Amino acid sequence: MQIAEIASIQTPRQMAMYDAAKKLEAAFLSEMLKGAGLDAMAGPFGGGEGEAQFASLMREEQARTMVEAGGIGLAEQLFHQMAKYDE
Repeated sequence: MQIAEIASIQTPRQMAMYDAAKKLEAAFLSEMLKGAGLDAMAGPFGGGEGEAQFASLMREEQARTMVEAGGIGLAEQLFHQMAKYDE
């Protein structure tokens, strides 16, 4: 979480909303990575049903790491919109 967001989060409910927004951003980024073709390995070691399962896990972890590193700002925007309507 970045310092700017910490100041605006004051209640456990707001913390839960921010966590939900981060999960949604991670899901969005995971789908974007999938669309970019980061779901399959090429070459002699690629392929098979197992790869599809493990590739999705890897993609989800990469997306979660991207969000924790600052993401694309989607979580912050979602949080601010949810907080505005929560009041």
